[in-house]
Amino acid sequence: MSDLNGRTLFITGSSRGIGKAIAVRAAADGANIAVVGKTAEPHPKLPGTVYSAVEEIEAVGGRALACIADVRSDEQLKTAVDRTVETFGGIDILVNNASAIFLAGTPETPMKRFDLMHGVNVRATFLASQLCLPHLLKAGNPHILNISPPLNMEAQWFAPHVAYTMSKFGMSMCVLGMAEEFRDQGVAVNALWPKTVIATAAVQNLLGGTAAMCRCRKPEIMADAAHAILTRSSRECTGNFFVDQQVLEERGVTDFEQYAVTPGTELLADFFL
Repeated sequence: MSDLNGRTLFITGSSRGIGKAIAVRAAADGANIAVVGKTAEPHPKLPGTVYSAVEEIEAVGGRALACIADVRSDEQLKTAVDRTVETFGGIDILVNNASAIFLAGTPETPMKRFDLMHGVNVRATFLASQLCLPHLLKAGNPHILNISPPLNMEAQWFAPHVAYTMSKFGMSMCVLGMAEEFRDQGVAVNALWPKTVIATAAVQNLLGGTAAMCRCRKPEIMADAAHAILTRSSRECTGNFFVDQQVLEERGVTDFEQYAVTPGTELLADFFL
């Protein structure tokens, strides 16, 4: 497949950041997007809402459906899936992008935060995959893409924030298992992770603020890499732990300064690589 025209993508956490960027890139091809997120009203610290994302998607030529849902809720996520199928006739691609982060050591991590990260990162990924699977099995080129890291089982990635690492690796374990589980049925399951930190609300609010944002890449690099993966044959591309820059290098991209928030600045490497 050269593009995503007419394909339906169900993207969690797509009201902002990486999820929205992936949605807008697909919409430029003429894709249908289910924008799944909790933010219905403007938030003082979080840019964008589900409805503003819908407007951006439609502005570039895509069709969009606003799905207000907490991905931790079985009922709300099922309703979002059902509405997507009713509106667009099916689901071709699931992007498990929604994520929660709290970087702290074991004594400093409240169980409320532990539960949030595991509920959003691991449980919701598993649940969304489970709910979308019957529809993916009917699709011509079905993909599940988790925004999660390679399974780099080294202590240095666990010690500073055991709970967060466990939750993100849980998403990657879904890739490892489901890719093999659904291989014969032709459903691709892959992971995508950024080589550098991406400029998102989490960086601005939790991980270094404006100074860190200047040393990030824009979410568009993840969107372009995701597009490159999701247009591959699902039967020939599964079980991979992709890194955004490597995916694009394979496509012949050499100018990565175009993705830098501040071109010429030394970039921050992301976790787990």
